[in-house]
Amino acid sequence: MTTDDFVGIATAALERGMDDGARRRAPGAIAAVCERGEVRAVLTHGNANRGGRRTTRDTVFRIASMSKSFLGAAVLALRDDGVLDLHAPITIYLPDVVMHHDGTPVTVTGAMLLSNRAGLGEDNAWADRNLGASRSELMAMLADGIRLTAAPGTTYQYSNLGISLLGRAIESVTGRAVEEVVRERILDPLGLGSTAYVADGYPTPLLAQGERTFDDGETFISEPFVGSGALACIGSMFSTVDDIAAWMWFLGSALSDDPVRPEVLAPRSRRELQEMHTPIPLHADRFGDRDLLAAGYGYGVVIEEDRRFGRVIQHAGGLPGFSSHMRWHAATGLGAVAFGNSDDFGAGVIASAVLRDVLEGVQAPSAVVRPWTATVDAARHVDAALRKGRSFADVSGFADNVLRDIPAEIRDFRLAAVLAEIGGLRTEQPTFSDRVLTAGTEADMRWRIEGESADLLVDLRMIGLPIPRIQELSIAAATRGRRSDTDEPSRPSDHHRVVLPDARGEAVHATGR
Repeated sequence: MTTDDFVGIATAALERGMDDGARRRAPGAIAAVCERGEVRAVLTHGNANRGGRRTTRDTVFRIASMSKSFLGAAVLALRDDGVLDLHAPITIYLPDVVMHHDGTPVTVTGAMLLSNRAGLGEDNAWADRNLGASRSELMAMLADGIRLTAAPGTTYQYSNLGISLLGRAIESVTGRAVEEVVRERILDPLGLGSTAYVADGYPTPLLAQGERTFDDGETFISEPFVGSGALACIGSMFSTVDDIAAWMWFLGSALSDDPVRPEVLAPRSRRELQEMHTPIPLHADRFGDRDLLAAGYGYGVVIEEDRRFGRVIQHAGGLPGFSSHMRWHAATGLGAVAFGNSDDFGAGVIASAVLRDVLEGVQAPSAVVRPWTATVDAARHVDAALRKGRSFADVSGFADNVLRDIPAEIRDFRLAAVLAEIGGLRTEQPTFSDRVLTAGTEADMRWRIEGESADLLVDLRMIGLPIPRIQELSIAAATRGRRSDTDEPSRPSDHHRVVLPDARGEAVHATGR
């Protein structure tokens, strides 16, 4: 696919996503498609402030709770330095914070707080209007203890107050404001110069002003910025689509084979940030997408598992006057960002639709899998044995369970029946790499062998012992050819891209969709 083709797909997706209804609900808005940290297509709308300047790619919007991912990264950086223990009771760092559930004092950890499973109740409505509370005011509110609505570690509840306590913990161990620490450890090294916690440093013409509508966009009322106080670390940031594109790839690249800027935050820590630490129930009012298989909260981001496209990482932001959303696809580094200067804009719906349209347009894989060399070697060995008509008793590399679960003579009998069904195997075959269909993990593989009337479908799974062995092997007749693009996949891995190594372990072939 050419660059022009991709830009055309992205532009069309943006135009469909930010339709007339979305434009009506915000005086100013922007949406962008990103690839590996670069904005590839952008669509702007209206005036983002009442000074009359058109919304541009450089317009700065408030990104609200998207700020949490930056806080999560800073927490992990300090954890990696050995100065903050995520699994220690939070009272180690904040001895005056007392929490209780059902009248009994309880212990919560930083990891619980950062992943929204500490038992603190949902608090978006309260937090939005208390974002500017001072540190002393916040601690005074907590002086008599925090009442939990669930036992720690038992359920997902989105708590701004809970995550903000990690900001206080950072201040406790560093002796500095958390915003300064985030800028020094994360923003400045990454060159995110258009991202800040307060609006003071931005030129007025570039700064989007908040607006509210109570009549579906017929009229708007100016909404002053809510403050940037003790809760700023979880929801006060301002940014641009270019900075967020770079930020998404900084995080997302850790899921690729070429993580960028490892000196800023270790790739393993970025992957930890993007893991599901707390399952999120798929309530209809939270997730309306029937293609969503699972969702969970990481350390400042939400992780989704899509039926077709695999892992997508995202986070929304909403404050009075603003709606924002960022999301990126783990397998490809493609992402979408949407900002609007109205809390009714629906940035999440727009960014979700845009990214899905782009992924469909480029036929993105759901994951990129690089099987073990041992997996590939075992599959090639089995493939050669099947094509030569050898008995399973003569195939090497099986774990001890395989021929005990189904004896070799039974396997031979069943294979003969399948071969009779498909008219036997063709003597001439495409190369093995061209016959690989998919791999669910590094330890398994599915491939085909061409028969006279239909193909033989072979599934192999390894056990990761010091010397990996074949633990499962199944063979069946299959309809010739791959599925059409409109068919539903029989399993999520049908859309994995498989990269096979050569004898030196280098990638030489990619297959799958």
